[in-house]
Amino acid sequence: MHGSTYLSQPGILSKEELMTAARGMTTWRRLESLVFRILSIAKLRCPGRKLLGRIRLRPRYLKDVSKVDMRTTIQGAEISAPICIAPTGFHRLAWPDGEMSTARAAQAASICYITSTYASCSLEDIVAAAPRGLRWFQLYVHPNRQINKQMIQKVESLGFKALVITVDVPKVGNRRNDITNQVDLMKKLLLKDLGSPEMGNVMPYFQMSPIDPSICWEDLSWFQSLTRLPIILKGILTKEDAELAVKHNVHGIIVSNHGGRQLDEVPASIDALTEVVAAVKGKVEVYLDGGIRTGNDVLKALALGAKCVFVGRPILWGLAYKGEHGVKEVLDILKNEFHTSMTLIGCRSVAEINQDLIQFSRL
Repeated sequence: MHGSTYLSQPGILSKEELMTAARGMTTWRRLESLVFRILSIAKLRCPGRKLLGRIRLRPRYLKDVSKVDMRTTIQGAEISAPICIAPTGFHRLAWPDGEMSTARAAQAASICYITSTYASCSLEDIVAAAPRGLRWFQLYVHPNRQINKQMIQKVESLGFKALVITVDVPKVGNRRNDITNQVDLMKKLLLKDLGSPEMGNVMPYFQMSPIDPSICWEDLSWFQSLTRLPIILKGILTKEDAELAVKHNVHGIIVSNHGGRQLDEVPASIDALTEVVAAVKGKVEVYLDGGIRTGNDVLKALALGAKCVFVGRPILWGLAYKGEHGVKEVLDILKNEFHTSMTLIGCRSVAEINQDLIQFSRL
């Protein structure tokens, strides 16, 4: 299913063009555009995009920018740029190799890839595909504590470097696009398109089972007792929860509104970022997930205090367009744009990016 089946389209210059190209791929037609409809949510009105557009840049000139270094670290590990891959599930719906292709592209780019609980490839296959890659694992907490324990021990033994616990899904939100398109990935597509337990899928019961709505702050100590991995909470949007995260000794926070697919009318991730950064007072690293589409967006997020950004939907567009090479193109576009943004604003290193470089439009 590789090679000529996936048509190469030269001249792709933006993530939006990649999404358009992805729609024409054979795999997408075979799926009757189901996945395209899911991803097309990103083209609807997005508060995060509007807010990012209101942030203006304040460039500083006559600085030696002949050498610009995009490298930074997250949880002590060096990455080539503060642009990493957010956890999204079911990558084999977009490309036959699924998460293995995504992992290879992340390894080649020297950035972090957060593998989802709902990965459609086994964790062993993902690790084998990119053995030198920086990997974190995203966990949806299962009601059965023993299953959580086994999964955490497994990912640690496989060389994952952090545990990302998603906190904003005690219950799946009212996802109207899924209802409209009659999408039930966990009950239907997993079995129909990705195999069954008899075919050797990794922990299919875990993939299809409910998420524990009873998890609370006091439970974090139990997770910490199971692993030496740093624990990062994904889905924090308020200063109150950020302060509690610091109090409970987590190592990082991913500010995220789950792509706008959980609770309606919450702040956009970029809108909540400043509040969370101020609350933690530099005690833990803060990352941003949501709405990032350009190099300028990355720079703005870092200026507001994010250590790095995580990108979700554009990665899936690239994966559907051309597998590993499509993901690489998305990452290359973002990294090249970010390098240009740093150069033109007068920053020679990521450490020089600060809030003095931005202002909010009064219009």
